[in-house]
Amino acid sequence: MEAVAMNHLGITVTDIDAAVKWYKDVLGFEHIIGPLDLMPDDSHAGKLAYDILGPRLKKGQFAHMKASNGVGLEIFSFDDEDAGQKEDNFEYWKNGIFHFAVTHSNPSELAAKIVENGGKKRTEDWEIFPGSGRMLTYTQDPWGNIIEIYNYSYADTWAFILEQSESN
Repeated sequence: MEAVAMNHLGITVTDIDAAVKWYKDVLGFEHIIGPLDLMPDDSHAGKLAYDILGPRLKKGQFAHMKASNGVGLEIFSFDDEDAGQKEDNFEYWKNGIFHFAVTHSNPSELAAKIVENGGKKRTEDWEIFPGSGRMLTYTQDPWGNIIEIYNYSYADTWAFILEQSESN
């Protein structure tokens, strides 16, 4: 079986220009292209948008950014009367993505920057495994998208506990 690589994650916001600037200035994502228009029409792009997003799509925009490791972030904004932040944006018990994670050497420092730039800190700073130095904290962007911050890569974070269990 061919293993897959994480390619990109799509999020929805109400102000795409502000979100592109925020993700560039606060998290250091590189802007690739956009905002580009999304319009269900007879063009190739319009047919593609309609096939993916369905008949509710009237008009929208999207932009592409990437993290320092090349994983993409696709930001969407829709002209829809119901657009906006979910009342409860942390329904982790329901199916679907409830957060995405980034890696930063100092999660507390990045969380403070997120708060200073209109976001929110959702949790305290936690050492995942006591004595490991592996830290995490949960935050959210100004549009309610949940962002977890680790100070080690995902693989290195969870390898620590595996190494501990194998040595016991």
